[in-house]
Amino acid sequence: MTKMNHNFHSPILEELHPCPTVWSIAEQLGDLPHLLVLESSDFHPERGRYSFITADPVDWFQRSTQSVETNENLLKWYALYQSFPIARIPELPPFQAGVAGLFGYDWNQSLESIKSPQYSDFDVPTLALGVYDWVIAWDHLLQRCWLLSTGVQSSATISNSHAAFRIRQVRSWLARSKPPLPHSWKRRSLDSLAPQFPLPNWENVLSTFSPISYRDAIRRTIDYIHAGDCFQINLAQRLLTHQIDHPLALYRRSRDRNPSPFGVYLDLGTAQIISASPERFLSVTNGVVETRPIKGTRPMGQSADEDRLLLEDLLTNPKDRAENIMIVDLLRNDIGKCCDFGSVVVPKICEIESYRHLHHLVSEVRGRLRPRVRSIDLLQACFPGGSITGAPKVRAMEIIAEIEPTRRGAYCGSVGYIGWDGRMDTNILIRTMTVQDGWIQFPVGGGIVADSQPDREYDETLTKAHGMLRSVR
Repeated sequence: MTKMNHNFHSPILEELHPCPTVWSIAEQLGDLPHLLVLESSDFHPERGRYSFITADPVDWFQRSTQSVETNENLLKWYALYQSFPIARIPELPPFQAGVAGLFGYDWNQSLESIKSPQYSDFDVPTLALGVYDWVIAWDHLLQRCWLLSTGVQSSATISNSHAAFRIRQVRSWLARSKPPLPHSWKRRSLDSLAPQFPLPNWENVLSTFSPISYRDAIRRTIDYIHAGDCFQINLAQRLLTHQIDHPLALYRRSRDRNPSPFGVYLDLGTAQIISASPERFLSVTNGVVETRPIKGTRPMGQSADEDRLLLEDLLTNPKDRAENIMIVDLLRNDIGKCCDFGSVVVPKICEIESYRHLHHLVSEVRGRLRPRVRSIDLLQACFPGGSITGAPKVRAMEIIAEIEPTRRGAYCGSVGYIGWDGRMDTNILIRTMTVQDGWIQFPVGGGIVADSQPDREYDETLTKAHGMLRSVR
């Protein structure tokens, strides 16, 4: 058995023939603990090339409290696994097993001492991370798929025999009959939740705001901006509806109807996270840091002419461009805390990216990570993302906690991985649903600035919700 500081250990690798679909593997492994699907379902050659599935981690770290001790415990736990001497296979997709899972938005309370909102009605973990010793990885460009097993064990050791055992175990899971999934669950009473209001024109969909109170919340937010507290604040309303089938079935509808480069299915045990996120938060590849903020959204047009007009409006609208540039400046500062001086650049500014239902205005910021700064240190320094908080970030988060009535939970946090070699990729959990206690939560929001119009901002949240509203029915 090889200790962590010995020579590099070679994982066991098998290519799967014929190359299976991501969904077929997810369905086959749907009953395994802490199933994690990281899927690029839009198959874009640059932003959607790779997908990954893993499950049954050898260790699991989960906390629902928000305190300095929570963060200290995370770092102690992470230190046990951060530097396994596992040889990297260069031609394979980037995630070759490691630490992966959820960094919930409310982790900000541990990092910045942000007060909790009035209601904490759903107990979604703040942190939920596994040590995943095996992974199935897809390269969609090459249409190839591999099963990789590292032999990592919970005792902070590596074993060749354990790597071989896990290969056999995963093979047996893939060869068995498809496991049945439960189709009944207990729903918490509505009385036990924060106050809810019907969402107009959508049966059995509730919100933490009425249309009037959400517009009033936008006006309060604008008042803070006029008073000089912030330049921009991201405000959200939480939508809620009944769970009608297994979360994995909901994930399938979401990926089919809203294909995205940063899709997620994560089983936390007590809750499931389902995301069709288009937005990368932070990635680290060979020491190069990248973040890709989204600010500015338009729906797809019903015709080519309408679509062209919507795109032109998105590109030329001064509010959208100002919001995007404001967040780019914030993120330049955030990653600059951990990058070499002078290395932070902006290769792309306010460019259009189009998806199934929406157009987005996207920028890109890059830098080079300083020596001895770990990927998790970078994540801490930048969390949560500026595009879903505001600027200045800490004051924006304080105002969000005051105006939004409930904790955000997973929403606006991140799901992703950190490999043994420090490679990292994380998303921003927008277009995200959390299934828990017989309910589906799916918050939607937008950036508020000094000249925001409450009616238009409210309508934008419903535009963003449209794909999810179609998926939950």
